[in-house]
Amino acid sequence: MSAAVGGVSPKRRDEIIGALRHGTVPAQGLDQLAVGLDRFQVALDEELTTVAEGGSEIKAVRGEYGTGKTFFARHLAEKALRKGFATAEVQISESETPLHKLETVYRRITESLRTASVQPSAFRAVLDTWLYTVEDDALAADPTLESSPERLTSAATELLDERLAQVSSTTPAFAQALRAYHKVSGADAETADGLAAWLAGEPHVAASAKRVAGVKGDLDHFGAMSFLQGLLTVLRDSGHPGLLLVLDEVETLQRMRSDVRDKALNALRQLMDEIDGGRYPGLFLVLTGTPAFFEGPSGVQRLPPLAQRLATDFATDARFDNPRAVQIRLPGFTAEALLAVGVRVRDLYANGRETSDRIHALVDDGYLSVLSRAVLGGLGERVGVAPRIFLKKLVGDVLDRVDQFPDFDPRVHYALTIDHSDVSETGPVSNPDDIDLDL
Repeated sequence: MSAAVGGVSPKRRDEIIGALRHGTVPAQGLDQLAVGLDRFQVALDEELTTVAEGGSEIKAVRGEYGTGKTFFARHLAEKALRKGFATAEVQISESETPLHKLETVYRRITESLRTASVQPSAFRAVLDTWLYTVEDDALAADPTLESSPERLTSAATELLDERLAQVSSTTPAFAQALRAYHKVSGADAETADGLAAWLAGEPHVAASAKRVAGVKGDLDHFGAMSFLQGLLTVLRDSGHPGLLLVLDEVETLQRMRSDVRDKALNALRQLMDEIDGGRYPGLFLVLTGTPAFFEGPSGVQRLPPLAQRLATDFATDARFDNPRAVQIRLPGFTAEALLAVGVRVRDLYANGRETSDRIHALVDDGYLSVLSRAVLGGLGERVGVAPRIFLKKLVGDVLDRVDQFPDFDPRVHYALTIDHSDVSETGPVSNPDDIDLDL
């Protein structure tokens, strides 16, 4: 692999470009594309510091479809990873991850858990790192333990119990399973796998593995809240100052049955109240949703205590929005913003390529300006989808062709077309809330 160009390796560049080519938000490298987020950076850095020092934070990100809520959340996650945090992203949905079933939400957290060095799922790696840390701390306190594996195991177990004391008082099963996992690690791989799965909230774990730990059944709604406490303790003691948890697309609650929706809103209120109450030190909770979810009759407003918790003044000019508020709004993309991100994508695409000079000559800022205005004009009132479509067209229809075909000139050979499949994979829609987007 060639050396990194412009601070981005060819592999990372290709991952970013590949995601844009398919119309999705890249999983990483979003600092290369961030436009218009400078106003939030100072407040977000302050809040991450608060969490790293043992506090907790809640941030609701509000924006119409296409304003970049998922992009914002993943950009914040990258910032957190660079500060040593672990991160997890959970997509809320009625069938796969209903918000009122916190045991399912917890399982999705462990499945999507990542650290700067380990991709999802990093849960098992975090467990093992923590146990190694506990043993190292026990050895540091008494170096003679190194000559006696039995005494080391006993000392490490005692230290483990001390660090999980608060969790044990509410959910002793978590500590029991961790203690058993510590004992069987390296000796009984099958049982260790089963206990790790049970700690991660997986259902249908073999009864034989649970018997070793003296636990029964599967994780339930209330147990999940305490398991999250345990996970935060393990993360902190293994060198991660906190967990940035993104609950994405919470506006899907509006399309659920009223009884299910009310249960989900109440579960969200319960979680937020307990975060405020100090139960989850080291947790940074991020919610993303549309204005209709926060203001409409089928969303947050159905539960007054939750609405009061998230209430933020947006009547003032948007220039004076408070980035430190519990709820922040993302502005829609303008032609200038599309041009700015287009310039970044073009430069990133061209970096390290033999065709770099040709790309910059044919896809200059003037052409990018024309293309961005054409995309906005072609969408009519559906400008919320503009970033995804613009970047998908730019990469797949223009840059790829300039790169591969020496005689291709986008001003001569390319005419922008936007059809229903660009706007929605399910065909034409009349209601913007029916458009499912990643950007």
